[in-house]
Amino acid sequence: MAAVLLSEKYQADLHGVLNCYDRVIISGNVHPLCYAKGMTGYLYANNIRIFDFPAFAQGLRDDIRSNAERIAQEHGLEIEFIRKSHSFRKEDRIREILESRGDHPGLVHIFSVMERCTAYYPWHDKQTHKTFVKSRPGKCLHYYFYFIDENLGLCYLRVSTWCPFRLQFYFNGHNWLANRLKQRGVTFELRDNAFLQIEGFDLANQLAAQLDIKALHATLNRYAPQYCPVVTQLGLQYSWSIMQAEYATDLVFKSQEALQAFYPHLLETLILAVKPDDVATFLGRKLHGNYQGEMGNRFNARWLGTRIKHQMGPVTIKMYDKFNIVLRIETTTNDVSFFKQYRRVHHRDGTTSTQWAAMKKIIYSLPALRESLLAANQRYLKFISEVETPEIGVQKLQQLTETKEENDHRYKGFNLLAEEDASVFRALVRGEFLISGFTNKDLRRHLDKTSAQVTRLLKRLRVHGLIKKVGRQYKYYLTQLGRQVVLMLLKLREMVVIPELAYAQA
Repeated sequence: MAAVLLSEKYQADLHGVLNCYDRVIISGNVHPLCYAKGMTGYLYANNIRIFDFPAFAQGLRDDIRSNAERIAQEHGLEIEFIRKSHSFRKEDRIREILESRGDHPGLVHIFSVMERCTAYYPWHDKQTHKTFVKSRPGKCLHYYFYFIDENLGLCYLRVSTWCPFRLQFYFNGHNWLANRLKQRGVTFELRDNAFLQIEGFDLANQLAAQLDIKALHATLNRYAPQYCPVVTQLGLQYSWSIMQAEYATDLVFKSQEALQAFYPHLLETLILAVKPDDVATFLGRKLHGNYQGEMGNRFNARWLGTRIKHQMGPVTIKMYDKFNIVLRIETTTNDVSFFKQYRRVHHRDGTTSTQWAAMKKIIYSLPALRESLLAANQRYLKFISEVETPEIGVQKLQQLTETKEENDHRYKGFNLLAEEDASVFRALVRGEFLISGFTNKDLRRHLDKTSAQVTRLLKRLRVHGLIKKVGRQYKYYLTQLGRQVVLMLLKLREMVVIPELAYAQA
């Protein structure tokens, strides 16, 4: 029997479910200035001496500063310099301004702040007798232009005043969707970056899946020369890549009571139940023994709600109760190449092939990235649905513990508290088995049993409906019932029986 998702179980308590991009940050780079060798080539091609680079960059920096001051004056604004960026929240200041300004399109505010950047410096190699520029970390003045775009909503463009003039563009998918809904005449309630009600969730999901990348590209190309005019002076263009993207699945409840009735229990269970193998499975990966990236779980209590976060390298998957009324599952990536994409690959020998390869970081990967992030959210939703519903396991407890008979052979039930059966279930729930299945040999690596003993165990598991065989292969997978039983066992042993016995008096 298929697992009942939370969105189905609590359907009567939900306004609806929304899948939408949340925070999206796009990086803009000027080619070939964005890497040291390209910068060197540009200087030689334009007859600029390498050791004249500082004067070349300073002139362009002054142009960016003059342009920012001109824009501020034209809009009646004063550029606000941030002295202590670590203790200053730009979002709070923008929120204050919007309360009095309103949300009509146009420039909202300009910040300036000294922040880290990539810097070049001239270098002469005495051994090769070549002169070129090298890159090193540095600091320079950055401008944050906050504005409301008529399509994307509230955005900002971060402009570096020092060569290679990297840009950083931010927009929020929920704000973009709100504008799309307004254009369609759909009523909604949006608080911060979460919808608390939408007249039609089905339409909202359709619109959220139709982000126009060409229009986004045109918007980026329009704002870049407006706030960083040196790109036009140099006769170059920006290329845009995905720096960070968040994709959210929101279960929007009608009342806080409905969500909070089960959310604390769900949170406590996940803190103990989610293992590294599970995190890899959520993200569509298989955890190898030689994996060197960062992994782990983290729990936070914030003013917006409590949150649990699972991390695998540059990707995190989070769950939190936003405003105590929206159950949000959100997958965030800081490197889209973590995910695979079926695309055309150009090889060094000039040939091409269509195959699974690392996803490109260009903005035109946003639709493919959406599919990968949504799939991760759905796998996590399925997982927490099984963890959260203890009554599913209770209803089948008698069936699992009783002896069953098949072809005149008797197969005893499972003792959910016995270590012998618990060790079997812990082996079955390993992340690599959930993705690739398992064989007799695989189980023997984790259980102290002979091949014949494992064969009988597999038959016993099949009779009780906990595993299923794949086609004509000698490979098995957990059934939906099997996964429910395993999670029920772990929760029962680790969260109830063992803690109670540990504190029981002799």
